[in-house]
Amino acid sequence: MTLLTLIRHGETDWNRERRIQGSTDIPLNEVGREQARAAADALRRRAAEGPVTVAASDLSRARETAEIIAAELGVGEPLLYPGLRERYYGEAEGLDADEFFRRWGDWHTAEVPGAEPLGKLRRRAVATLAQAVRDHRSVTAPAEASLVVVTHGALIREVLRHVSGGELPPAGTRLANGSAYDLLFERDRIRLLSYAGAVA
Repeated sequence: MTLLTLIRHGETDWNRERRIQGSTDIPLNEVGREQARAAADALRRRAAEGPVTVAASDLSRARETAEIIAAELGVGEPLLYPGLRERYYGEAEGLDADEFFRRWGDWHTAEVPGAEPLGKLRRRAVATLAQAVRDHRSVTAPAEASLVVVTHGALIREVLRHVSGGELPPAGTRLANGSAYDLLFERDRIRLLSYAGAVA
């Protein structure tokens, strides 16, 4: 049994400008670095007993968020997983939200040419989280241990949809940069423990 905390990376300039990042490798800005430190502080205040491992997408905005969190918590360098990268958005990458809506309509039902299908994203996310949990348990078992995973908004959204039967997050909400979501990973099953950090 592993307590798994998913954290959305801190803000980038493209987040602030409401541009679609996808797999484009955009770094954190100073606000994002502050959000990473705040996420670490929140984790420290509610930390369970036992070892903590940090893992992340290998895109720089997630990797740097994870490095800040790991340093603040005094734990080892993050384990990096390309399978935790953000959804590839095809022709939408680099566009701002208004242009996206003009071209393809509603965010949740848009069919963007070249974009990674949501079902594929969900399968990739769940499989990579399972691998990260196995790697984490291989070095922490039998102790009760926590795994912090820093990744991206669309990937977290698909994991939340997977564990909530499609109920969360509600339509029209976005997941805030630096927000955290607690899950319990047990025998390849994932259960949602807490949901917060969505904004209109």
